[in-house]
Amino acid sequence: VQLVESGGGLVQPGGSLKLSCVASGFTFDDYAMSWVRQAPGKPLEWLAGISWNGATTIDSQTARARFTISRDNAKNTLFLHMNALTVEDTAMYYCTKETHRTPSYASQRHTYLHDYDAWGQGTQVTVSS
Repeated sequence: VQLVESGGGLVQPGGSLKLSCVASGFTFDDYAMSWVRQAPGKPLEWLAGISWNGATTIDSQTARARFTISRDNAKNTLFLHMNALTVEDTAMYYCTKETHRTPSYASQRHTYLHDYDAWGQGTQVTVSS
């Protein structure tokens, strides 16, 4: 299993970014996927999850109204569109593979990346003026 994130970078407050995660080594459209992030000195934070076919999405209070998770199963790719970024969004962002076809709010209780079935190397997002 391999998950490779990209799209991070330096952005000004109020700006937008689109993160991508290319998956390989498993049947991508058999599994739900999630995005999580971790800022220095802070715990892992689950942001959003999406079902195997993209029909169902769930998100955290943090992500709601600003972040949108989506997927393109034909390209084995997961996305996170982020708008209205603030300095508090500065973190390493990871895509993660779930163990079921549908996402679950139970993922909010995951404390470590290894609580997920698989995860990528992460992409750094820095929000600064």
